[in-house]
Amino acid sequence: MSIIVTGRKMPVTDALRQYAEEKIGNSLKAVDADAISCEVVLMKEKNPANPLPASCEVTCRIKGRIVRVEENEEDMYAAIDVAAAKIARQIRKYKSRLVDKRVRATEKITDYAAEDAHPESELDLDRLMDELSDDEVVRRKNVEFTPMTEEEALVQIDLLGHDFFVYTDRDTNKVCVLYRRDDGSYGLLTQNDVDEEA
Repeated sequence: MSIIVTGRKMPVTDALRQYAEEKIGNSLKAVDADAISCEVVLMKEKNPANPLPASCEVTCRIKGRIVRVEENEEDMYAAIDVAAAKIARQIRKYKSRLVDKRVRATEKITDYAAEDAHPESELDLDRLMDELSDDEVVRRKNVEFTPMTEEEALVQIDLLGHDFFVYTDRDTNKVCVLYRRDDGSYGLLTQNDVDEEA
């Protein structure tokens, strides 16, 4: 497994690179992670008002899954330590969910999605597009819509730590959006067929 350490808006010294490789590598070995690759991005913010200017972002690819953490601390070594511990916790959680197949949330997703589907709450798309035309897209990102099941998507949203996750349903071949609700449960948006809309 290769661990690539890079710096964003900062040089990475040999000592810092070696420390990051050692800490992240030891964390992955401790949880017996079969990581294909691991990328560590270090960044130091120059704003003196920020109490936690050192940032360590770790992204690991593990058998078709992506595990990502980002931690901010006072100095870079502390940020690497916290990120290494957190990536190990995330991978341990992922592995335990694979062993323990009890995912009750998948049964609840359909119920929550049905609760959220209120036609009267739909937005006026023309008004929304007018508002968006004044704004600017500040970041674009290409993603792969990997075919997977709802259970696999639930695991992936936890691994990434995001509030939403977009994927292609393996059974229906439709694009789905899994999202985390304010109460901590999950919702699922699915793509309608053209025939269903008519």
